[in-house]
Amino acid sequence: MLLLYGPPIGYALFLWWFSTGVIIVLDGLPRRTYSWTMGGATLVMLGSLYGLFMSSTDTSVTGAYIAFTCALLVWGWNEISFLMGFISGPRRAPCPAGASGWRRFRYAAQTLLYHELVIASIAALIIAITANGANQFGTWTFIILWFMRLSAKLNVFFGVPNLTEELLPDHMKYLESYFRRRPMNLFFPVSISVSMVIVVGIVRSAAASASLFQASGHAFLATLMFLAILEHWFLVLPLSSIRLWSWSLRTDRSGRRVKAISANEKIPGGLPADIMDANAST
Repeated sequence: MLLLYGPPIGYALFLWWFSTGVIIVLDGLPRRTYSWTMGGATLVMLGSLYGLFMSSTDTSVTGAYIAFTCALLVWGWNEISFLMGFISGPRRAPCPAGASGWRRFRYAAQTLLYHELVIASIAALIIAITANGANQFGTWTFIILWFMRLSAKLNVFFGVPNLTEELLPDHMKYLESYFRRRPMNLFFPVSISVSMVIVVGIVRSAAASASLFQASGHAFLATLMFLAILEHWFLVLPLSSIRLWSWSLRTDRSGRRVKAISANEKIPGGLPADIMDANAST
């Protein structure tokens, strides 16, 4: 059992942890490097989309590994494009004081609108280019990442104790005003319950796999779901997930995250850093 499921589980754990850390490192670099990072990430994404297309007809264990890896790399492009300010939404300002209910939700959605539309478009593209293949593990990997990240965003919006705002770059600090810190929200148990039903189904499929290809692919998906559920629990438990990537965070002597940046430097989108910092503090 360990020899069958151990390697894909270990690989998924490492790739999830390491790729997240790499994104944090790149995001912590001076903003003048962002264009180079985005250009490199775009090349990687295009290569990964081709890898998803080619691996969709490969039902070997290697094919499962390639599909899973390529889907994570494509997802990494989405994270980089958002955190570095290239693709976010039409609203790049803090939530107006007193906004609540549907109005607050509408403002929050505007901060992510373009980002979510791009993710949906990429998901549709991945589904299209892999539709005729027997290897759908790359497609399901991307869908799981999308579904669980959207669930996490909604939980942070509705309110949780741990917001992990430390991971937000300086020019995205305005997003904190759309977060809500509270002991629990009604959506959290629903999201956890639905996720557990999904992961149980994937585990059962892994146990019933008739080939190493199927076993490896389902192990990837189950591990990814478990990690996403764990990330959800980190939002409400008195535990910090930040320590998992302490090696990738640049901090000052007080332990706060820092980034080398000049006050007149501009982020992608044309807003000077000093204006964004002033907005974020209001």
